[in-house]
Amino acid sequence: MAPESVVTVLSAPFQFDVVVVGAGAAGLFCAGLAGQRGLKVLLVDHSEKVGEKIRISGGGRANFTNRDLDVRAPQRHFIGDNPNFCRSALSRYAPQQFIELVQKHGIAFHEKHKGQLFCDGSSQQIVDMLLAECDAGNVTRWQPCKLGQITFSAAEVGTDRPGSYRIDSSKGLIETPKLVVATGGLSIPQIGASDFGYRLAEQFGLRVVTPRPALVPLTFGGEAWAPYAELAGLALPVRIETGAKKEKMAFLEDLLFTHRGLSGPAVLQISSYWKPGTPLTLDFAPGVNVAEALGEAKLRSKKRIANELAALVPSRLADAWVGQDPALQRPVNEAADKALAVLAERIARWQITPSGTEGYKKAEVTAGGVDTRDLSSQTMESKQPGLYFIGEVVDVTGWLGGYNFQWAWASAHACATAL
Repeated sequence: MAPESVVTVLSAPFQFDVVVVGAGAAGLFCAGLAGQRGLKVLLVDHSEKVGEKIRISGGGRANFTNRDLDVRAPQRHFIGDNPNFCRSALSRYAPQQFIELVQKHGIAFHEKHKGQLFCDGSSQQIVDMLLAECDAGNVTRWQPCKLGQITFSAAEVGTDRPGSYRIDSSKGLIETPKLVVATGGLSIPQIGASDFGYRLAEQFGLRVVTPRPALVPLTFGGEAWAPYAELAGLALPVRIETGAKKEKMAFLEDLLFTHRGLSGPAVLQISSYWKPGTPLTLDFAPGVNVAEALGEAKLRSKKRIANELAALVPSRLADAWVGQDPALQRPVNEAADKALAVLAERIARWQITPSGTEGYKKAEVTAGGVDTRDLSSQTMESKQPGLYFIGEVVDVTGWLGGYNFQWAWASAHACATAL
């Protein structure tokens, strides 16, 4: 791991039972729980502010968990090379347990839809709650504090002395038998995302599943997207799918057209499953038989096709789809059956292949990360003794809607309990 330029004062090292690196959702929660269990905990972050991802999430109201998570089969809301890995932690710390903590701190909240819980007020309330939990555990916090070289001395055979980590930091040398990495992923670099966790994992011989942006808007090539760029700002409910056979995944969510491509919950959800070069299939009128509706309109109406279609989808979309074909720019009763059938197919099964994503800058989370084959699903400890990984840095990625925060709380709880 390339050490940062850190000046360490030459003195006796600061001794802690546990050092937690990263003061985001998982790190704050783990530090507070470990401290309240009587451990001497140091929480370190290279940024001055804590919990920035919590603060900006959910439009500033923090979608802090999802009530719909099924603790008997939580893995269905998560992806990774081994989705079953998350089952143990998520079944032992359920959304209801975090909800009870939120209620204990007097934070009012509401359910938006599909089990998504948000603060009535500001997301800062969740950050303040986690800081209060850290204070209750007498957690020492160093920030901003840069970390440099980290070395490990193995346990001495025949003694009770455990292995220990020596950490160079901008505030002095630190020594600890337990090191917890909660540095998140690469998404939203403008709030301080870092690859520290992946570098440290590789330093100690752990495998890393190649990180990639997830829950991210999708983009389309300039010329191919030109006819649809004028729809920027249009939002509508759709059914969106990608993949074939066993890999097929579909969501019923809202779609948003942008100048560069597609966004909104539907696209953020499908982006985690989309593979470069494969198409998306969109149904702009889910639950409606468009071919049947247009066929009936032909028998009874003299309105223009765009006007009839506007009863099924937003008028801007109807105008854009009809405007691309001269055979459709006429009253519906004068249209050829074949032209109406082609239009119905384009509304119900529009296929388009993204050219890429908006990248980490717009991604809500990072997929991939520390390989779960090198971690214990019970304790989050790695094959490297005393080194733990929790939260987003692990190869566990949830759906949109509070699932990733629930993974942060559950993995932090599993780790803190084991510490």
